[in-house]
Amino acid sequence: MSQEHDCSYLTEQAARTLFLDPAVRVNPQLYQLLIDRGFRRSGRYLYQPACPYCEACISLRIPVVDFTPNRSQRRNWKANRENLEIISQPAVFSPAHFELYKQYQSARHTDGAMACSEPEQYMQFLSCDWADTRFYEFHLNHKLVAVVVTDYLPRGLSSIYTFFDPDLSSRGLGVYALLWQIQHALELGKQWVYPGFWVEGSNKMNYKSAYRPLEAWNGKGWQRFERNEPLHL
Repeated sequence: MSQEHDCSYLTEQAARTLFLDPAVRVNPQLYQLLIDRGFRRSGRYLYQPACPYCEACISLRIPVVDFTPNRSQRRNWKANRENLEIISQPAVFSPAHFELYKQYQSARHTDGAMACSEPEQYMQFLSCDWADTRFYEFHLNHKLVAVVVTDYLPRGLSSIYTFFDPDLSSRGLGVYALLWQIQHALELGKQWVYPGFWVEGSNKMNYKSAYRPLEAWNGKGWQRFERNEPLHL
């Protein structure tokens, strides 16, 4: 258990984090078990929030067979799918990826914990030796415009992080990245896409609640929410 620290999502909130013992050897089955208990991966660490005064961070998963895009998501999919080329890359350092990451951080998350200024920090944040991780490049007119970091699990795909050209914010590349991961998981015969935490009251996280149906971890099990149901545990 970590010490209390400032919350990255909600101002004036104290956060605390529960970690899997780093000495434990993680295999795909253990990773799947823990992500199905609300854990997430950051670098080589598996963790979940254990905040003393708040339970706002809710882990989500999307059942890919049942997922139905809303009107806005359908427009996004149509606008992007024909123009973007997607290339799978291994989880190794790329100067082009890192330069795009720094541009994204400078525009979107300058004061966040994910603003890694050195290549070593950046790779330690996104990759680890025991995870099956891919860096998907999204190219527009032969130019790299987004990178989608995805972990492969036995039963699903975990969306670790997405960063994109901030000058193309109007294209909704973050929304499209998650739509694409859902479609890719369906093609692979996977059951779930895990988009991470949703935090009520955080503008950074609000978009995740729009992918329906979805399931939310309530601390004891997964609770399903359909299209028009408010996401409230």
